[in-house]
Amino acid sequence: MGTVLLDEKWPVLGRHEQAAGWLQVWSDLGRAPRTIDAYARGLAEYLEMCERENVDPLTANRAHIAVYVRELTSRPSRRGANVVSIDSGSGLANATIQQRLVPVRLFYDFLMEDGQRDSNPVGRGRYTPGRRHRGGHERGLVPRLTKMPWIPAEQQWLDILAVAAAEPVRNRVMLALAYDAALRREELCSLRTDDLDPAHRTLRVRAETTKNRLERVVPYSAPTGVLLSGYLAHRATVSRARGPLFLSESRRNHAQPLSLWTWSKVVRRIALAADVPRFSTHTTRHLCLTDLARMGWELHAIATFAGHRHTDSTLTYIHLSGRDLADKLSRGMEQIHGWRVQMLARLGEQATGTVAL
Repeated sequence: MGTVLLDEKWPVLGRHEQAAGWLQVWSDLGRAPRTIDAYARGLAEYLEMCERENVDPLTANRAHIAVYVRELTSRPSRRGANVVSIDSGSGLANATIQQRLVPVRLFYDFLMEDGQRDSNPVGRGRYTPGRRHRGGHERGLVPRLTKMPWIPAEQQWLDILAVAAAEPVRNRVMLALAYDAALRREELCSLRTDDLDPAHRTLRVRAETTKNRLERVVPYSAPTGVLLSGYLAHRATVSRARGPLFLSESRRNHAQPLSLWTWSKVVRRIALAADVPRFSTHTTRHLCLTDLARMGWELHAIATFAGHRHTDSTLTYIHLSGRDLADKLSRGMEQIHGWRVQMLARLGEQATGTVAL
């Protein structure tokens, strides 16, 4: 996204030359458009606060940053005054507040590198060796809360599959691949026909579609392969052209690549119909990685499968599985992955008749 479009979306950015320059640097470095958009939004909100408080962002200090943090922690949710996040005590979740602070901190890092400031008023938590109790981290401006990812209970998963069984074959194979290969939403929707290797039942997740720009090749199960074969035959009736794997079948966007938002709507519809409202496009990824941890996969193997650059994120699933606390639990769960695959296979046996989005 160009800086001109960003200025139109958030006019405050056009009033601060340094902010526009910083965003242009990130854009020139090839950051994903959605990343640039998120940075622009966070910085724009901070700059708007500066203007309201008559603060020059170039000379802002820690006290001014504290005012912004206070505003974030007391801001009501856009979903309504009655929506309250338990972890933040307000409408904005802890993770959202952390995300808003990231572009502000990076902006001041940029100003320091450019010689316009001597210090960063945002700062960051720092590890301090030798502190009492085996060292530790100095907390940042806002304590970071790390919560376990939500995964559905077994009956909830069965309810999801029961609803998904009536979906068109495209939606069923997308759900199966999302679980089987632990794909993120963008990775799934960006798959192309030449990313598939049916002979070896693997697919390539291209670097440009991943969160951390790491390409990987992941396998999928035989039942998912059967579903995929059926979908490819169906896809040929929509378009014989090679390219994006999943296509829209709506009248308005017929044979066009399926958008992220359309897939989100599909999953949301399934979740509500199954009465599992917390189920989202990312839940299948959480569920797969947790199941792999339950099966006893090693940390680095799960990290490679998931496309994690660092194992810190992967550890969440190890902890969630209970493996470190009860090896017996992991041994007892060795068949759970196969069971889920069998349940997914039943999706291919169900008749369809739902109109695709």
